[in-house]
Amino acid sequence: MTSPILNLADVEMTDLAERSRQRGSPMPTTRFGGRIGPIASKIGARKLGYNLTEIAPGKAAFPMHSHRANEEMFFVLEGSGELRMGEATYPVGAGDVIACPPGGPETAHQLRNTGDAPLKFLAVSTMEYPEVCEYPDSGKYVAATGMTPGDLRVIGRADASLDYWDGEA
Repeated sequence: MTSPILNLADVEMTDLAERSRQRGSPMPTTRFGGRIGPIASKIGARKLGYNLTEIAPGKAAFPMHSHRANEEMFFVLEGSGELRMGEATYPVGAGDVIACPPGGPETAHQLRNTGDAPLKFLAVSTMEYPEVCEYPDSGKYVAATGMTPGDLRVIGRADASLDYWDGEA
């Protein structure tokens, strides 16, 4: 049986840019950068996803996005930065707990490191599927049925949508 305990000092971290390259989608490192380490799969979690995320100074780990199904929570361990949520921006630092409920543009969120040291936080998600994420800065969406190979995952733009009957005989 897998141990239900993992010390944060023992989390294996992966560079986000390298992870993107391995998945065939190079990350633009001018605005994004950091490291991520899975926790949930290592300790046998089933309904929640957990990871340790570290954002490099001056960067964000991910584009601003909202979830239609999943709720996320971040607990800031070290460093300082800002949370963009909807139209607002909030300062964040060690000890802060951040709620990112599901919704539309009003719950779109992004953590950015505005300090000169890494911004490190524990991320927790409800891991509900199917899921639709929307990216207000770029006008993209992602629709996914899960996170394992073979699951449906589509990235597109709403303005490039097909007609319902397109391709039907």
